[in-house]
Amino acid sequence: MADNNASEDSKSRYDILQNDKGEILIILQQRSGGAENPLFVYDGSQYALLYRSHESTVYFDDIAEGARNPLKSVPELQIVEINDDEVIREYKVAVRIVKDVKSLMD
Repeated sequence: MADNNASEDSKSRYDILQNDKGEILIILQQRSGGAENPLFVYDGSQYALLYRSHESTVYFDDIAEGARNPLKSVPELQIVEINDDEVIREYKVAVRIVKDVKSLMD
């Protein structure tokens, strides 16, 4: 579906994929520490936040237009964190739709 950039401490790549059932998978570079009650916060724009834990948030700032409606249409998505093409961890994340993701970053 898309190949974009995300930020935490530095730029990294991520992919957003959708299967025939409409389920969404986001593949991103491994982050330090595990995910504790993760939440994907989205407003339908090019921006999103993935809260992994109190200490770790991934900022998405270039979500492709073709991925926006599918992301707004699912109650949860699957995250896969990789390191050198090896899967390090996988987890499901609830999707929460908000009015303005950028206002949450101020």
